[in-house]
Amino acid sequence: MELIQDTSHLPLVVRAIVPHVGPARTCPSPGSPTLPLLSRHHLGLEVLKNTPAPRLIKTHLPMALLPQTLLDQKVKVVYVARNAKDVAVSLYHFYRMAKVHPDPGTWDCFLEKFMAGEVSYGSWYQHVREWWELSHTYPVLYLFYEDMKENPKREIEKILKFLGCSLPEETVDLIVQQTSFKEMKKNPMANYSTIPTDIMDHSISAFMRKGITGDWKTTFTVAQNERFDADYARKMEGCGLSFRTEL
Repeated sequence: MELIQDTSHLPLVVRAIVPHVGPARTCPSPGSPTLPLLSRHHLGLEVLKNTPAPRLIKTHLPMALLPQTLLDQKVKVVYVARNAKDVAVSLYHFYRMAKVHPDPGTWDCFLEKFMAGEVSYGSWYQHVREWWELSHTYPVLYLFYEDMKENPKREIEKILKFLGCSLPEETVDLIVQQTSFKEMKKNPMANYSTIPTDIMDHSISAFMRKGITGDWKTTFTVAQNERFDADYARKMEGCGLSFRTEL
């Protein structure tokens, strides 16, 4: 069995589950301490070649850039989506601190680029929609970041069910505690604090910043929010997805 995962929180959750339920291998790659990252240029592919199945794989890639064999083989996918406003703010701060990206400029300029899909991994709108549509016909467990924040135990139990396994309640509770944002922020295997400052400058912004829902309200102006909402309505028209922007 192989798993494709998205975001920084979910891989640690699944990585915590795996030792209790099966033999799936997670071979670390440079700069990706929890799971091999398929989108890390040639490094992710090299790790995959040297890691026999079953494997756990992490990626942020849109569907068009994934190998067709993943779909042909009906690989199990655990996908987590987060509301667009918080993603935009989080990505802006990530661009500021991660030197692999160009300078994001002002927040207003970056927001325009985000809405146009001119950021890493392309359009958020296309990304969440195409995986949502795929989840109706393929083995894709589609989760929401906001739900994981609201009730992490419930969402972990969904993952366990999707994998066809179960754990004692005390083990699930331990996983909830170990994968909380508070614990992840302290964990060098999750917070990227071991990455050289010329790649990630934590003095500009922490990689694990706030981990809350609704932080966009501290950044968006009223005018930006109105423009964003109008653009969002056009791009998400006809889609059954519904996101919460606050808890």
